[in-house]
Amino acid sequence: MLFLDELPEYSRAVLDVLREPLESGKIVISRAARQITFPASFQLVAAMNPTPGGYAASDPRSQSYSAEQIRQYMSRVSGPFLDRIDMHVEVPPVPTQVLAAGQASESSAQVRQRVEQAWQIQLDRQGKGNHLLSTREIDHFCRLQNADSQLLQTAVDRLGLSARSYHRILKVARTLADLDQTKEIQRPHLTEALGYRQLDRIGNNIAR
Repeated sequence: MLFLDELPEYSRAVLDVLREPLESGKIVISRAARQITFPASFQLVAAMNPTPGGYAASDPRSQSYSAEQIRQYMSRVSGPFLDRIDMHVEVPPVPTQVLAAGQASESSAQVRQRVEQAWQIQLDRQGKGNHLLSTREIDHFCRLQNADSQLLQTAVDRLGLSARSYHRILKVARTLADLDQTKEIQRPHLTEALGYRQLDRIGNNIAR
């Protein structure tokens, strides 16, 4: 696993170098007449603030930043790089009353059990994880009902998503269905997968 905190603070050129390893799971280094390939299969987890000051754009503390400053901050991460990340999730601040109450949540052991069950479903069905499905395998294992397929096409057109994002949404929806232990991808799985493309919704403000 590779965790990158404060993602926009990294050089855009450095981040874009990760695009090929994220896609292929390997690094190829060429020097003169020699070439060597290293394995580089990893899971990328990254974190970033919504504004240069670290607060949400709607937070009064971010009013000192103009829309252009926020756009420039977000554009430090290229669209093609974000395109290779399966899920973009906004994490809102936890209300003080919730912190004070110390409300119980699902334990890590419970989460692990659900993940292991979903992983076994994938191995039994196709012999590998959903993230490794080829385009042809996606067509076979991630089929949608006609109405849901139309919904996805409409969302792709409105958000201006790439074919890569289209296929990633389908694979995430397939995984959500596996977590629910349902054979077919259903509408809630698809809409949830679409909801995990937060930065695509701000795509018009990110320079590609």
